Amino acid sequence: MTLAEFRDHCARLPGYTEDLPFDESTLAFRVGGKIFALMDVDLFVSVNLKCDPERAIELRERYPGITPGYHMNKRHWNTVRTDGSVPDKLLLELADHSHALVLASLPLKVRAALR
Repeated sequence: MTLAEFRDHCARLPGYTEDLPFDESTLAFRVGGKIFALMDVDLFVSVNLKCDPERAIELRERYPGITPGYHMNKRHWNTVRTDGSVPDKLLLELADHSHALVLASLPLKVRAALR
């Protein structure tokens, strides 16, 4: 999976925006101002994605390329490798899941404006 492919997929999600909030190489994808994906724009070897805590544990047990979120809340975030150890289809599904979780956490008024 390339960054361009991942970005193209995420850019189709409602309310998608992106920025470099921390430095010139840390790219954040957001919905309603909240991050749902975080990655290194230069390397793109992995991406941090929010995940339901129970599903996060299950995924970590099943895929060696999915680990607790690097520099994130380990209960709610996974780091997902982009080297093929996690199927591309699953990576995109997890991006959608992360987006949906963050979107659902936004106030109703904000959610309604993004749809």
